[in-house]
Amino acid sequence: MRNHRWKTYLFWILLSEMVGALSGWLTRESTQLYIREIRQPPLSPPPLVFPIVWAILFALMGIGAARVALTSDSLARSRGLGLFLVQLGFNFFWSILFFNARQFGFALVWLAVLWALILGMILTFRKVDRPAAWLQLPYLLWVTFALYLNFGVWRLN
Repeated sequence: MRNHRWKTYLFWILLSEMVGALSGWLTRESTQLYIREIRQPPLSPPPLVFPIVWAILFALMGIGAARVALTSDSLARSRGLGLFLVQLGFNFFWSILFFNARQFGFALVWLAVLWALILGMILTFRKVDRPAAWLQLPYLLWVTFALYLNFGVWRLN
């Protein structure tokens, strides 16, 4: 049983981190151009902050998903993991829309949908495993801050 548990954690954490890493890799050149060319709103953190914060958030996401995956099969468990996968996809494509396509307005709407998906995931995780839901709170707060930054970039550019 213990062997199964660590594999479950490893799967969900690696899945989350790989989605983040692939997104970062696909937007690496556009991100550098963004830093040099795009006007940013007040309170924009230095570029080094983003990969550090995202690595931590993806790990927390994965730990939360693993906790839910390890619970007894239920509709809430299935719905929670489904929401997790959908929000992970939305997270992945936001970076491409924002950095590569520079569709700041559309990315803002996309990010608002992502925020709602994260909230839905948290509420669903809470029905299955409260600590898993709490682990997602920093993610929701960071995406709330990202909404402010995205809005600011859209308005300034």
